[in-house]
Amino acid sequence: MDFKVGVGKTDFAALRKSGNYYVDKTELIYELVNDTDNEVTLFTRPRRFGKTLMMSMMENFFSIRKDSEKIFEGLAITGHGDFCREWMNQFPVLFVSFKDVEAEDFDGAYKMLKTKLADLCKDLAGILNDTLVDKDDETIFLNLKAKKAGEDDIKNSLKTIMRMMNAVYGKKVILLIDEYDVPLAKASEKDTPQNRYYIRMLDVIKGIMSTALKDNEFLQFAVITGCLRIAKESIFTGANNFASYSVLDEDFSAYFGFSDKEVGAILEAADRTDKADLIKEWYDGYVFGNSHVYCPWDVINYLSALRKRKDARPRNYWKNTSHNGILLTFVKRTDFDVADKFETLLNDGTITQAISDDLTYDTLHSSEDKLWSVLLMTGYVTKSDAEEDGDTVSLKIPNKEISSIFEDAVASYFNETVNTDIINELINTLWFGDEKRATEIVSELLWDTISYNDYHEDYYHAFLAGVFVGRGYSVESNKEKGLGRPDILLKDRKNRRAIIIEAKKSVKESDMEKDCDTALKQIVDKKYAEGIDGYEQMFCYGVAFFRKRAKVKLLRI
Repeated sequence: MDFKVGVGKTDFAALRKSGNYYVDKTELIYELVNDTDNEVTLFTRPRRFGKTLMMSMMENFFSIRKDSEKIFEGLAITGHGDFCREWMNQFPVLFVSFKDVEAEDFDGAYKMLKTKLADLCKDLAGILNDTLVDKDDETIFLNLKAKKAGEDDIKNSLKTIMRMMNAVYGKKVILLIDEYDVPLAKASEKDTPQNRYYIRMLDVIKGIMSTALKDNEFLQFAVITGCLRIAKESIFTGANNFASYSVLDEDFSAYFGFSDKEVGAILEAADRTDKADLIKEWYDGYVFGNSHVYCPWDVINYLSALRKRKDARPRNYWKNTSHNGILLTFVKRTDFDVADKFETLLNDGTITQAISDDLTYDTLHSSEDKLWSVLLMTGYVTKSDAEEDGDTVSLKIPNKEISSIFEDAVASYFNETVNTDIINELINTLWFGDEKRATEIVSELLWDTISYNDYHEDYYHAFLAGVFVGRGYSVESNKEKGLGRPDILLKDRKNRRAIIIEAKKSVKESDMEKDCDTALKQIVDKKYAEGIDGYEQMFCYGVAFFRKRAKVKLLRI
């Protein structure tokens, strides 16, 4: 198949030159410049929704240092001929990304920032040869390049470089700042009263931003991206003609993520239209403004897998792009009662919540409303109605991929907080063969978890494995034994005894007895016990689950 996609490609020119499939988002450039008068534009979107590729696309379009006519050939923006003649490759562009400016402490992050600025200066080193550059600016530039600049020069760095570029090219500079809030996000996670990481990093980033954006006579306009809009008074103080577009806003809503039509065209090009329903179930469902979109990162990853294996199954690609601690933090909060809301969401329902897109990282966890706002802005929940507007929004989980992340967070919380005494009682009950009491305890444990209707058999397997892990026994899950794989194998080597558990999900409550018998028959027919040599006692249990109820039956071998 000629169709080609590149996973993780964020360099627009490289993507176009390599012949990878590109979903055309270039009309954003025309709309941004022609239809607005923004001096500073902030786009906030969840991670992996194409922000960096979009910024690279703009750099290639505007930069006077590039010749981009060929790589934009055939794309929507070229339909605006006069506009392209006026703007394509006509302006100096300063493009900087803060996405790698993070560390465990302030000193480490500050070194990363200095390295990022040094690399930026190395890329622009040619402007030093121009006699129009101020000598004092040249000295600062060389110190930035050598990572020897002081904090004041770091804070003024972007404006200094822009003044130099303005002198060399005789035109105002277009400033592009990608992932501006990454340093603050990391700082907020690691902040302590002892190191004051967040406050120190906020001071530096605020200094860089304010000098570059406020009353900067060398600025043509600026475009900034991030996950969250940090409150204007916190970091964008004094920025002129400032416009922010979040997941709540209608304007520019179609430019981040793939539409149904765009995904259909990709599948047609890839000859994989038979996967349309699967991709929709797993990766669609986001509502940005009034646009319904898929996560582009997931679509591209899955199509890459389908290119190699036509029967490839969907996977959760998004959860490994960053830690998902925000959900676990939320569900652990004893001062917020979110269990009912989580249950509603996991049952494909919606909740109504007050939302704000004006936040600060140091106060993200200060209220339940702010945490729900963070979940919305970062893609864990989405609006349920594209026409909805205002400060109160109906929220839902967008798709199967994100639902599985919620499930993982709930299971992790349960395993961390479950009462040790009741787990020990369950294990002792299983060793004594008391199937009635085991039924009661497993049902009690299920009641303590957050419930949802779409329980699947894997959930119950993971639930049981989580109950037994870390209790002083050898626990195996789905390992080869006999002619198949028992769901759970619990071995007590010291006393030479073992427990085999096979779990079934029942369609209705009246099927639970029958399903327990089916599970026990599977243990016998597939000879699960034959692979466990040297153990004198073998307890085999069939366990049937229906929602938050369980039934346990014993077979001794």
